[in-house]
Amino acid sequence: MNKRAIVCVDDENIILDSLGEQIENMFGGEFIYEYAENAEEGMEVLEELTNDNISVVVIVSDWLMPGKKGDEFLINVHKKFPKIVKIMLTGQADDSAIKNAEKYAGLYAHITKPWTKEQLESVIRSGLSQIEEI
Repeated sequence: MNKRAIVCVDDENIILDSLGEQIENMFGGEFIYEYAENAEEGMEVLEELTNDNISVVVIVSDWLMPGKKGDEFLINVHKKFPKIVKIMLTGQADDSAIKNAEKYAGLYAHITKPWTKEQLESVIRSGLSQIEEI
């Protein structure tokens, strides 16, 4: 079976830890889980996983990060890895940033902070079902 990964990107460690713990509890050993604290590190993780023949199936990215905002990051991700399900997690993104990501990054969904475990699981499972149909 092909190895698959879920990647989370957020500059706040407490958010990244919480997000990772919830996702790992949802899916257990079904996926490899990787984390990055900014867009640059996130892209490095995606490239390393791809080079190791691991398919990244979902990326959950914060919007407000130092250096590069989440919509810009997801647009770059989409250019290199168009099949990844892209989810933006935000407490502060404005509508134009979300529309930008929908239009240019193929944004699957956005979740507002604070999120619920059920909301997160529903969005990720729904996104996964979309790629499994292709």
